[in-house]
Amino acid sequence: MKLYLLLPLALTFGCNAVKTSNLPSQSDQLLKDIKTLSSDTYEGRKTGTKGAELARNYITKRFREIGLKSFPLLNSYQQAFTFPGVDDPNINGKNVIGYIPGQTDKVIVISAHYDHLGIINGQIFNGADDNASGVAGILKIAAHFAKNKPDYTLIFAAFDAEEFGRKGSAYFVDHLPIDIKRIKLNINLDMISHNDKGELYATGTYRNPQLKKYITTTNTDLNIIFGHDNPKLGIDDWTDQSDQSAFNAKNIPFIYFGVEDHKDYHKESDKFENINQTFFINSANAILEITDNIDKNLTFELAMPRDRIQMKK
Repeated sequence: MKLYLLLPLALTFGCNAVKTSNLPSQSDQLLKDIKTLSSDTYEGRKTGTKGAELARNYITKRFREIGLKSFPLLNSYQQAFTFPGVDDPNINGKNVIGYIPGQTDKVIVISAHYDHLGIINGQIFNGADDNASGVAGILKIAAHFAKNKPDYTLIFAAFDAEEFGRKGSAYFVDHLPIDIKRIKLNINLDMISHNDKGELYATGTYRNPQLKKYITTTNTDLNIIFGHDNPKLGIDDWTDQSDQSAFNAKNIPFIYFGVEDHKDYHKESDKFENINQTFFINSANAILEITDNIDKNLTFELAMPRDRIQMKK
């Protein structure tokens, strides 16, 4: 996820509540997914390692269980790519990609990276918040829409090599299994389980302020805050600090959900035991609620220039 310690925002904005229906409250599978992916068995999920392969196999298995379809162009759920590293000229990564067909061929990509830092000096960096939490979150969203057919076609992308400079998402947008013009929005989850103040950021509305009124939750224990997306903030602008960067580079609007850096960020202590489970459940449910709201209520038209969108009810 983010590569810098973050500065406090001068201005933040809260969200109003809106009710949606038929949203699940079950959290057992959500917690099982994050606990499994951040266990020692997966050895920190570093790109190109056995741990990453185990994580990829687990996510693929969950995609199948949920009922996601794979793209014929990929011939499987997995999209392989190679990139040069510092000590290795050929690092092999694999994204995990599936989709749920909607009522329309217009697409929303819902993403999270599954890789983390691996083993450093004999210590496993489990990456529970960064970013087993995001992967568990997209699995929860996928399970809901597998049972409740969406209006938009939803692509679910578990990206590899985010910690190597967002290589997986960059490869994905350059080698799409569909026409890029069909993609109207990216919803990216990266670090959604570790905050003691009940604050979850929704980044991306500075460029597309029309999205704000649709980013709402009925959960009064969770405060969704807009910010960290003004380019004048310098390193405090999160636009290019996770996988939404690849979509933004293609002028695709995005919403990025995440928390500010915490004491366990990129440390060995980022373990399942140290996440805030209540906050995580609230965050995942709220992001699902927002995704459901967007799917049901918005139609997108890319405006000129393409860094803005117009929406009509």
